[in-house]
Amino acid sequence: MPKFQEEKSQRRVTALRKREEEEVTKLLASRYNIPHVDLSVFPVEIDALKVLSEETSRSGELAIIRISSKNLEIAVHKPDKPETITILNRLKEDDYVCELFLASMSSLEHAWEFYKRVPPPHEINIGSIQISSERIEQMQKQITTIGQIKDLVHDAFTSRTSEALEAIMGGALAVGASDIHIEPQSDIIRLRFRLDGVLYDVIPIPAKLFKFLLSRIKLISELKINIHDRAQDGRFTIKIKPTDTEVRTSTLPGPNGENVVMRILNPKAIDVKFSELGMQPWVSQAMEVEMNRPNGMILTTGPTGSGKTTTLYTFLRTIYDPTIKIITLEDPIEYHLAGIAQTQVDSEKGYDFANGLRSIVRQDPDVILVGEIRDLETADIALQAALTGHLVFSTLHTNDAAGTIPRLIDLGVKPQSIAPALNVTMAQRLIRKLCIQCRAQGQFTDEQKKAIENEFPNFPKNVTIPQITEWNIFTAADAGCDACNHTGYKGRLGIFEIIFIDEVIEKLIMTNPSEFDIKKAAVAQGQITMRQDGILKILAGITDYSEYERVVGI
Repeated sequence: MPKFQEEKSQRRVTALRKREEEEVTKLLASRYNIPHVDLSVFPVEIDALKVLSEETSRSGELAIIRISSKNLEIAVHKPDKPETITILNRLKEDDYVCELFLASMSSLEHAWEFYKRVPPPHEINIGSIQISSERIEQMQKQITTIGQIKDLVHDAFTSRTSEALEAIMGGALAVGASDIHIEPQSDIIRLRFRLDGVLYDVIPIPAKLFKFLLSRIKLISELKINIHDRAQDGRFTIKIKPTDTEVRTSTLPGPNGENVVMRILNPKAIDVKFSELGMQPWVSQAMEVEMNRPNGMILTTGPTGSGKTTTLYTFLRTIYDPTIKIITLEDPIEYHLAGIAQTQVDSEKGYDFANGLRSIVRQDPDVILVGEIRDLETADIALQAALTGHLVFSTLHTNDAAGTIPRLIDLGVKPQSIAPALNVTMAQRLIRKLCIQCRAQGQFTDEQKKAIENEFPNFPKNVTIPQITEWNIFTAADAGCDACNHTGYKGRLGIFEIIFIDEVIEKLIMTNPSEFDIKKAAVAQGQITMRQDGILKILAGITDYSEYERVVGI
């Protein structure tokens, strides 16, 4: 009986506090000159809540409680809170008409409980922006240079924030940019696009617009708009026919504001045929044989941005056949491949490369792609899979192909496991191609010619070096042309070095060799280095010496 009285008393206290909270809110409502609403008795529409995510609603201390066409009724706790103002401005920019009501926090908590009835995000199209295919096609017809983007974006800066973001994204897609960089500096907000691996300035963003643009980007990327002092990562989708384009967003705090990088994962970027990778003919022929082996491992190495993902995806598409099963383990999945089972690591749930690879092997695959070998456990499982009837593709961070084996040994892998499992180790970089429309006839300086000729004695004997009369020396035009955005270069291709694990190198691995020993054995195989591959591409007129120097170094 006493317990019952205690519970009854507690309910009365709770009800009294709730009544007092609502009375205070009514007084504040008259001060703000907006109506009061008690959401514990006012019906909340589920379809209205769906306009914003729960996280966004909580950060802005508001709830959309009713929707009719583009008219919204919104309960807010503090109309003058900066996060609330940002969200309301964003809704107005999206042509919503907002009617505000003042609500207590307990009242809002009651409304937020209804989010449990809201369908999952993938069913309600959160984290995406609509850019019509017609709009993109129109931009692609209008835009051929970064200069034209400046005019387009400048005009959009005087419009709504959503239109400014659309102009930036549409312009980037039109010129084939891979990344968009927004960098607050002491005097300007810098907007840059990365084209063919190189950053180019587009136009300064007005400081007043940047604040709203940043909030807009955070909202569609599902980032916390009220967090400014730590890095965040998110993503959103641009709805364009025939294939949606994913954008990965990264924010990083800086002394002048948050830096933003949006990486555009355009499916067209990896739509590369095997013959277009840039391998020398004899290397392509040998790699075709290796890719069709039933088991073993092919490792590709290089720094971030060297095209490893594109190369491995091209390998998978080349060997794909409905009669075999291909499974990937990636961090994260950047591009989606038809007919291939792709999985993604989730470290927070304990699904890392090692655990994921164990699970994949139990799925009876024929071919496995492991995004990266980072530790001994992953390396051991991958090599074991290569030894037990699976063809395994993966990447490793080393500077060259010869460094792969010492790197695996440094991780703790036993040489007797590496030798029989590894089929090929390769390294690559991406080098810009000269624009065919505007490239200019060129010639070497004495220093450049000497550097190239000094490399000739190091070429394998089986590789034919073009005679000086066969050299096609070109250079990038100073002014460029519309076709190449006035850069002098258009498109990229790989320069490669490849080492096949034959009997000689297999025996060498068992002796814990140095990189120098492996390089020496590779020359005996008749394999060229990335430096030598670059020289052959210069002499063929594909690229020029300055680009070769930028990528490979001297």
